[in-house]
Amino acid sequence: MQPFELTIEHAAAAIAARTLSPVELVDSVLDRCEAVEQRLHAYVTVVADRARQDARRAEKEIHDGLHRGPLHGIPYGLKDLFDVSGIPTTASSRVWADRMPDGDSTVATRLTAAGAILIGKTHTHEFAYGLLTPQTANPWHADAIAGGSSGGSAVAVAAGSALFALGTDTGGSIRIPAALNGMVGLKPTYGLVSRHGVAPLAWSLDHVGPIARTVRDTATVLSALAGHDPADPASAAAPAHSPAAHPAGPRGLRGLRVGVPDTYYFDRVDPQVEAAVRDTVDLLRELGAAVTPVKLPLVEHMEATQWGLMAPEASAVHEETLRAAPHLYGPDIRLLLEAGSQVSALDYLRAQRTRSLISDAWMRLFGGVDVLIAPTSPITAARRGQETVRWPDGVTETVTDAYVRLSSPANITGFPALSLPVGRDSAGLPIGAQLIAAPFSESVLFRVGTVIEEQRTDTGGPAGVPRTVAIHDSSDS
Repeated sequence: MQPFELTIEHAAAAIAARTLSPVELVDSVLDRCEAVEQRLHAYVTVVADRARQDARRAEKEIHDGLHRGPLHGIPYGLKDLFDVSGIPTTASSRVWADRMPDGDSTVATRLTAAGAILIGKTHTHEFAYGLLTPQTANPWHADAIAGGSSGGSAVAVAAGSALFALGTDTGGSIRIPAALNGMVGLKPTYGLVSRHGVAPLAWSLDHVGPIARTVRDTATVLSALAGHDPADPASAAAPAHSPAAHPAGPRGLRGLRVGVPDTYYFDRVDPQVEAAVRDTVDLLRELGAAVTPVKLPLVEHMEATQWGLMAPEASAVHEETLRAAPHLYGPDIRLLLEAGSQVSALDYLRAQRTRSLISDAWMRLFGGVDVLIAPTSPITAARRGQETVRWPDGVTETVTDAYVRLSSPANITGFPALSLPVGRDSAGLPIGAQLIAAPFSESVLFRVGTVIEEQRTDTGGPAGVPRTVAIHDSSDS
């Protein structure tokens, strides 16, 4: 096994034991990046010289007895919405082609303090306003999309050109690419992770979170990110318990109450996706969880509420630039922004009111269950150029609407949601399940997710083995 294939957990143990140096690890990841980038295009910018310099510094610190913790010497990618001083933040858009930030985002500062080493900035769907990331290829199949908007981050981790990466999630943009690329992705509780220094899409829906190869790795990264930040007006007070704490092993599920939605999340879902998720439900039941069907309240209002919030907020963010330089936006983003500007204040306030009703009703739902399990997305990775999905009942929806339909409830409510791989379809593409819990209950997600991960062996490799993808050309994929 090459160093770039390691999980954070195993790499950190090897670094602590001094059987692997940060320099060796970073060199391995950069070599891997060079080998696969021409095919995958996960990165906008690679800062190889900076990464090697940081690796040498980390190696000296560890040698001198200054060990900063499990992320010390670990290479990572950062979605190109996050400011880092001296590195362009372009949002994968011509609008920001020349933007050079003069300060760091809060999460970049926290990762630097933890000793993590930045490899580069990863591609996003332009300004995070889409679920395709068209610049980036899916490593599992050359003709499949990467998902988005954090597609570059998910692909970098899947391919081994980062051990973890950060993304943003406004309507599913961490969980969807994580699911489509066979990775683990976390959208934390709204306000748990600072968004200061991160380009906004929609203020009331935006979340920052990690993508990694395992649930444990995701928890490790969250521990470094979480915490109150006065620079983010939406930042929450620190929770009384560690959001990353979780007991290991199947015994941790004894008595756990797992809710399985009997509507919405299993409506218009590919049969292979549904089968993989329901097999996972059976696994949880076998391991002692109390599984019960639940009826989700107000789901008929989810899609209208998501777009009723996101569209006008995104248009407000881009109001001045769209007026001054509309030609610099991609046609799809320009159309969305122009449409959002036509949403009335009355309709926006209706969406906010509906959001409050939904959140209150879902909070009451979690009085009877500890966690919900459902598909992350109704389909696996769509093919490039595919615009619609036609369901057996005759309904046709766009690929974007299909993806966002199952991920947006956690954005509307702000509840934490974790996507993890639970199988593969007949084409070999990953299938993701998502776990949703009450606010600041990330530890429950990690607890359940770790058990699933340790028990499943059909997600691309044996349990406990990292899922770095072997890259194939379209001719042999």
